[in-house]
Amino acid sequence: MASPFSGVLQLTDLDDYIGPSQDCIKPIKVDKKPGKATAKIRIEDDGTYVQVDPDGQSHKLEKAKITLNDCLACSGCITSAESVLITQQSQEELLKVLNANKTSGPASQKLVVVSVSPQSRASLAARFQLTPLDTARKLTAFFKRLGVNFVFDTTFSRNFSLLESQREFVQRFRRRTEDKKALPMLAAACPGWICYAEKTHGSFIIPYISTAKSPQQVMGSLVKNHFAKLQNVSPDQIYHVTVMPCYDKKLEASRPDFFIHEHQTREVDCVITTGEVLKLLEQEGTPLSEVDPAPLDSMFSSLSKDQFLLGHSGGGSGGYLEHIYKYAAKELFGVHVEEIQYKTLRNKDFQEVTLEKNGETLLHFALAYGFRNIQNVVQKLKRGKSPYHYIEVMACPSGCLNGGGQIKGEGETSKDLLQQVERAYESVRPEAPETNRAVTDLYEQWLGGLASERTQETLHTQYHAVERANTGFNIKW
Repeated sequence: MASPFSGVLQLTDLDDYIGPSQDCIKPIKVDKKPGKATAKIRIEDDGTYVQVDPDGQSHKLEKAKITLNDCLACSGCITSAESVLITQQSQEELLKVLNANKTSGPASQKLVVVSVSPQSRASLAARFQLTPLDTARKLTAFFKRLGVNFVFDTTFSRNFSLLESQREFVQRFRRRTEDKKALPMLAAACPGWICYAEKTHGSFIIPYISTAKSPQQVMGSLVKNHFAKLQNVSPDQIYHVTVMPCYDKKLEASRPDFFIHEHQTREVDCVITTGEVLKLLEQEGTPLSEVDPAPLDSMFSSLSKDQFLLGHSGGGSGGYLEHIYKYAAKELFGVHVEEIQYKTLRNKDFQEVTLEKNGETLLHFALAYGFRNIQNVVQKLKRGKSPYHYIEVMACPSGCLNGGGQIKGEGETSKDLLQQVERAYESVRPEAPETNRAVTDLYEQWLGGLASERTQETLHTQYHAVERANTGFNIKW
């Protein structure tokens, strides 16, 4: 089946969102010639634009490139950014910084830090038939061979995102009678969903969205704040790169909310996808499986450098529903939940979980992946018919493990490849964030303890409704 995306913009064959729109295409100016008749624009099957003059002559128009700033400024539809031609964040940008470090003096060199997501690690593990631990060690060695100084894993920063989400939900649940928009709380770790929500549903939907930062942006705060102090450098002297499973994370890193004005630097300077890491490996001519492993890095004294990587239960998108559900059941109702039983509704990407006691529904959670399910959830919410207290929302069908930036299969179906990635991801031993001693220790060292004012400022963010403006971005050809 052919992809509905515009050929002008398409980067991958992912078909994961609302139908095609021309709102996100930056128009090219067409010079008008004197005369009564006007030229017409025709869109070809391959997505190219052709100008047809009154005399019947036609010529192909220049392709429009959409930059990151164009996309964020546009008040039209926001695609999952897999369909946006992003030129400002790529593996080439990382190589430029690394090459500049090799030719510049110590005073002007950047401390390069790479933070790898567990979803990307699982995709690389499946591609090269490695264990997650071997993948992490070999990836560390590969990046350091390029000139990277430190390689970390964002699984650790996700602990903070999960903990803050747990506490935020309990607070919202307790004030639900006073604040009609306290529930349902909607997950905020997926930037594709956030962009869609801000630009399509704006001020209506924003109050429902969790304010806890995503693991990527928690890692950004951690690296540019705590780690910078450990290394005795200012945040702008660190070049922080994240490896993520989707292109939307590039948009997230570019949000003004994540810019450190005091030091004129971003929390995350560059985002590269799993597929772009594969391109780096191919450019170097060395498969990851042939790279000699190196010890894992850790910025935390309470963690050994080469310990087995710990993950989180609850699925490949971070386990937000599962962790919040278990925490809320115990905190609010004194119920210890060992395992969660999911009920599939419309499809495998729309499931729900219910906590009942004496015939009364205490908690009603759901996960909604992919824009078809997201739209159904939002419409129910607008009609006042949503029965849920919490919804884990992700833009991609099957969640983050199936992100548009993941490695595509060669000679195998996408379903088979996804199953391999899921097996690699789930093979990592999970640990609940509330039992991770390193996390609680770091809370004290970095932020002065749990639920402190600094914790709120550092680990939470805000969202902004984007009002539609009558600009060139809204042109309908």
